[in-house]
Amino acid sequence: MKPMPKSLYLAAGAYTVSLGTGRPEFNPRKPRPGLEHYIQEAGQASLAQISDPNLIDEGVIGNFMAARFNKQGHLGSLMTIAHPALEGKPMIRVEGACASGGLALATGIKSVLSGLAESVLVMGVEVQNTVKAIYGADILAGAGWYAGERKQGGTYFFPEKFSQRAGAFGAKFGEEKTRGAMAAWYATAVENARLNPLAQEHHNAVKDLMAQGLTPPDGRSFCEHLNLFHCSKVSDGGAAIIVCSKEGYKRLGLKRDDVVKIVGYGHAAANLTVPPPDLTELTTSRKASGLARKMAGISKDDYGVIEVHDCFSITGMLSLEALELVAPGESVELVIAGENKRNGRFPTNTGGGLVGYGHPTGATGVRMAVDLWKQLTGRAGDYQIPLKKEHGIMISMGGNDKTVVSLVVRK
Repeated sequence: MKPMPKSLYLAAGAYTVSLGTGRPEFNPRKPRPGLEHYIQEAGQASLAQISDPNLIDEGVIGNFMAARFNKQGHLGSLMTIAHPALEGKPMIRVEGACASGGLALATGIKSVLSGLAESVLVMGVEVQNTVKAIYGADILAGAGWYAGERKQGGTYFFPEKFSQRAGAFGAKFGEEKTRGAMAAWYATAVENARLNPLAQEHHNAVKDLMAQGLTPPDGRSFCEHLNLFHCSKVSDGGAAIIVCSKEGYKRLGLKRDDVVKIVGYGHAAANLTVPPPDLTELTTSRKASGLARKMAGISKDDYGVIEVHDCFSITGMLSLEALELVAPGESVELVIAGENKRNGRFPTNTGGGLVGYGHPTGATGVRMAVDLWKQLTGRAGDYQIPLKKEHGIMISMGGNDKTVVSLVVRK
């Protein structure tokens, strides 16, 4: 695997509150902010960290389903409302289901590698609390093969898909242990979110999180192998970060301590019309993260912080196995032992992840990059961890492990 052909960096990260159930300011009966609000808030917070927004060469925004949730397309042009300096410059919107933010990062990376840009503003946005959950579940089913899977899928399409994965994992490695590990994943996510004031679960004051996570699943009303606490919530929010070259970050008035270096990149897609080869493995995530790790020339023992796409608790566990931190089935022991906690061997989703922070779909991949940048530059505030290693890795996954972008960054 070739090394990164040109030095690339991440800088000036920012994201908004993840708004939805659990946040005290959320009220489904009252008007709430729209796409424009989150684009402006995240974009302006990022651009405020550089010397001159006019020096941004291009912009790219990741979004999944604004055309359905908000009846709004054409988000590349809408992105210019973040700052007048963006007017007249190349702006583009990309989509890849829940990996839309990851694809936005990939697009920014390629622009800088091409030499056509020195700095690219990368954003992600999603506003999902515009419809009832049952209708939103149908919209989100578009991340799968709708024509071939939807009629046979559950009412809550993606929870059902990952319930099947949880069931298969439990049947193979032990149902009771699997449920215990999923409950522990939920508890850790909320504990991390309590330290992140922007997280959707920040105000969660439940004393016994494990007991809540162990609530028996009800297949009649939801899913056979997942309860609601194993799921990321419906969320509204935005995130932004700048992908730049060495020359680019210097032009933006930034210093080396303000940036992290991108040292590994992996991107893989699988056939959307074909079922996963093994419900107990995330094979595309393994492929993409393996590519990123090989490009970076590091091993699993070099990660100081990790961001994975835990749309469901079982997905977080499977992602740790896709990263080859442990062998198949052994994520159960890793999570129960707390090795994914802030003080564990593999600190994961330190700001709450999707289960704790929230999952504004198109923003999630960018938010992951922001949290890696925050941790590696010491800007994570109350959820800052003492870094034991200098590298971080992220997995931005779309659909049922069908589109995956992975980045390795270095302090």
